[in-house]
Amino acid sequence: MNGKEPFPSLNEKCSINLSVVVPAYDEEKRLPPMLDECLEFLENRKQKNKTFLYEVIVVSDGSRDKTVDVAETYSKKYGSEIVRVLDLQPNRGKGGAVRLGMQSARGAVILFADADGATKFSDLSKLEDSLKQTLKADYVTSPEEVAEKDAIVCGSRAHLEDDAVATRSFFRTILMYGFHMLVWVLTVKGIRDTQCGFKLLTRSAASTCFRSLHVERWAFDVELLYIAQKLRIPISEIAVNWTEIEGSKVVPVWSWLQMGRDLVLIWLRYQIGAWKLKAD
Repeated sequence: MNGKEPFPSLNEKCSINLSVVVPAYDEEKRLPPMLDECLEFLENRKQKNKTFLYEVIVVSDGSRDKTVDVAETYSKKYGSEIVRVLDLQPNRGKGGAVRLGMQSARGAVILFADADGATKFSDLSKLEDSLKQTLKADYVTSPEEVAEKDAIVCGSRAHLEDDAVATRSFFRTILMYGFHMLVWVLTVKGIRDTQCGFKLLTRSAASTCFRSLHVERWAFDVELLYIAQKLRIPISEIAVNWTEIEGSKVVPVWSWLQMGRDLVLIWLRYQIGAWKLKAD
């Protein structure tokens, strides 16, 4: 024995209740408020229920600033069993960062949450309630049972769309609606907001979906949900509190166009058999 611990794997059985995966690219300024809110919420829950075990996995996606250093201060404060920091080099895109975090998660359920803290973290409770209703089981009291079932719960900002349209330019509004139509026609049906960075998956659903995932940049959410629907994994959508946070990495016009291109490629590659679902 050399004293090194084996790296956790999504292929292993769950050993804790919840994993939170936080993809971060140059987030030294926005990451601390998000982690403060996240860890305060989870620590309070742990105080009320001593059997509740969780981890937060920060995946720095080729960050050029002090994102890794900032994350490591939380790891030192809370312990490496609670906060783990993965430094992905070079930059792979948000989808690549989320996949790396998922692959090393230990939780019965896994939440991925954006580093900007735009979604109120306590809204995790809303997603958990929906998951419990879908599976008829609670991941806190029955983690092994929940881990082996398939379900995804998506946080959603669709209820805020009317306000967003009112403040957007006409061109950006057209791009937004065009993207939504492409999503519905080519890939995902029935989910109004595929892009919200606040999604809760059971361990089994994460393993199944990320095994087939190809897209590593912004449109990875769409492919994730496309795979889930093709494999008949239950998906629910729950409204969450969301606030625009300054410092977004998304360049509006270019990002919409890039994601539109990726949507067409996702659809085409699955249609011609270049990409296949790996259900087993």
